[in-house]
Amino acid sequence: MSQDQHGDLSAFSMLDLFRMEADSQTQILTDGLLAMERHAGDAAAVESMMRAAHSIKGAAAIVGLQVVVQLAHGMEDSFVAAQHGRLKLTPERVDVLLSGVDLIVQLSRLDDAGAEAWLAANATQIDQTLNAIAGIAELPELPALPSLPSPVPSLPAELQATVAGGLAGEEVESAAAPAPRAGAPAKAQAQNFDKLLSLASESRINAHQMHPFIGALQRFKRNQSSLFSAIEQLHEAIARSGDPGLMEKSLLALHKTQPLKQFMLEHIADIETYERRLLAVSQGMVDEVLALRMRPFREGIHAFPRMVRDLARSLGKEVQLEIDGEDTLVDRDILAKIESPLNHMLRNAIDHGMEGPYERIDAGKAAMGTIRMEARHRAGMLSIEISDDGRGVDLEKIRQSVIERKMASPAMAAALSPGELLEFLFLPAFSLKATANQLSGRGVGLDIVHETIRQQNGTVRLESEPGRGFRALITLPLTQSIVRALVIDIQGEAYAIPIVKVESVVRVPQAAIHTLENKQFFELKGEHLGLVSAAQVLELGETPSSADDLPVVVIGRGKQSYALVVDAIRGEQSLAVQAIDPIFGKMRDISAAALLDDGEPVLILDVPDLLLSIDKLLHEGGLHQLAQAGHAQQRRAKRILVVDDSLTVREMERKLLLARGFEVDVAIDGIDGWNVVRSGEYDLVITDVDMPRMDGIELVSLIKKDLHLHKLPVMIVSYKDRPEDRARGLSAGADYYLTKGSFHDETLLDAVADLIGDARL
Repeated sequence: MSQDQHGDLSAFSMLDLFRMEADSQTQILTDGLLAMERHAGDAAAVESMMRAAHSIKGAAAIVGLQVVVQLAHGMEDSFVAAQHGRLKLTPERVDVLLSGVDLIVQLSRLDDAGAEAWLAANATQIDQTLNAIAGIAELPELPALPSLPSPVPSLPAELQATVAGGLAGEEVESAAAPAPRAGAPAKAQAQNFDKLLSLASESRINAHQMHPFIGALQRFKRNQSSLFSAIEQLHEAIARSGDPGLMEKSLLALHKTQPLKQFMLEHIADIETYERRLLAVSQGMVDEVLALRMRPFREGIHAFPRMVRDLARSLGKEVQLEIDGEDTLVDRDILAKIESPLNHMLRNAIDHGMEGPYERIDAGKAAMGTIRMEARHRAGMLSIEISDDGRGVDLEKIRQSVIERKMASPAMAAALSPGELLEFLFLPAFSLKATANQLSGRGVGLDIVHETIRQQNGTVRLESEPGRGFRALITLPLTQSIVRALVIDIQGEAYAIPIVKVESVVRVPQAAIHTLENKQFFELKGEHLGLVSAAQVLELGETPSSADDLPVVVIGRGKQSYALVVDAIRGEQSLAVQAIDPIFGKMRDISAAALLDDGEPVLILDVPDLLLSIDKLLHEGGLHQLAQAGHAQQRRAKRILVVDDSLTVREMERKLLLARGFEVDVAIDGIDGWNVVRSGEYDLVITDVDMPRMDGIELVSLIKKDLHLHKLPVMIVSYKDRPEDRARGLSAGADYYLTKGSFHDETLLDAVADLIGDARL
């Protein structure tokens, strides 16, 4: 351990430094022993264990822990013998050496006050462990297929309780062996990361607050452009009159306006460039702070291989854990919270899924079973897959259990798919074991896994192939510090829903709403979804009846899906999550808070809580009516044509405009756009510049020269942001020039509102 790795170590005592050393070196010993057990003769593993034992021996001598010195010395002798071929590290010998590792860990965590008393109380067990390690060369070899192994007698009683508690997914602490004080700096560091993230987020918000100012400048520019155009038209009229005096004066006025026009174009472009740079720097700060919060996956699962090995041997089984993706980065908070669920999944795989060695051989499998854990980043999420090659789950047994528990009728149970049957394993008190043991059979475990993953805004899905194995697929956000959310308005206030909890966003026409027994619903993809007022669920008052289409956010899955009616849908934003002060306790239907890009505070909704609140409302009755009885004829939505050869840009613009209530058609290039715009009545055309066959400038020119279309507003949205590009677009007749480099969801919508107003006529 170097000072470069840990910074200034002067604040730590020698005992603290020894604890740090022991933590890292005992992990090397554990990993090496497991590797030697799987791959006998691994010279690299033996070499690393020798160095680790030697380092622990030297460090323990400095702090005066003679018991640790003796333990490390005995282990070092065993590794030397193994290196020279005089000793084979059989599973039984590995048991003894691992018990020595456990004892070193326990001794390293003793404080000065409790050390003497603990050593005296456990003197017998310590002597047994020392003697077992010293005489390890005389231990007998194990047969190739071991029977149920007996507990290692050299393991101290307190350590046995600690290991047993760890296998059961519980935290067991010895009063005489508190956690090392070295953990305090990590907590302080985490708090510093949170402060840095908050400051970086505020910087990003300040950068976004330039946007309204730039929008005002754009509107001023359009007004001035109209003035310049009027002066040019006046000059042309005077030129036609032939009056030399007026001609001279108008030409002078025209020359004086040109520098002002050029100055305005250049400086607005400079301000927009500055805004982009400021946003890039602030976003870079956020990204860097988030990177500091990320930890490699291995830090949360380093104890699992040992746990799997020890638990399997205690059950008379041979199981190894293979881990792929140890370097995958995970938010430190998520990593801490998923350790217990992953522990449960592994224990279930060993106890339920894995067969004994003889049974596996009879089934044509290797005597040793394999559990594989893989962590990857996929589609912006953390994906963890746990699979085994055991017996899998008996789906018919689940089906029979469902019937016996009267959870479904025989006919309904017979119609359940494999995926639906496996979902029952997540229910509390649901177990396929006839009798309970220390590990399973009580119906707790998978329900805890499901609940914990759900609380992290994640999902878990199960798959099974009888006789071949079982697989669990867990999907989680990469970080809880930044959440991608859908921002909505409810009773004039902004709220946010995590995108992972949003099933779909739709606008429901009043004519599509039906009422049955005072409950309103509409049909979506062949299913009837109940309509519920978000304002009523949050107890914010009644939602006024509207003749317009209703903006709706669909949340929940399956039978527990509801359509939440809101005032308006603003769009997606990435929000830096800020925990609500503990003084407020757990707020119903609210999970956290954040600040929008413009600095407006927003509450992040807790979707599972919302679903419970909606269920309660349904049972109590009294839902507000959202549709007007006998509503008037709907006003026609304004139509917009989007012309862009990029599928991504085209689709993004279409969805943004649809969410605001506009009717949207698309065209893939200038020729296609020209044909479409002449065949229908549109209120606005939005076009790119660089497109095949006909570019956007030509399209704008054709529209503005057409006798029937020349008054149709046209907006250019392009990556080209040089002053000459803007001037070329505006000269062709474009009413608005928006650059994709400074593009935000609201930028496009604000520009559309400036040109043609709201979506309804």
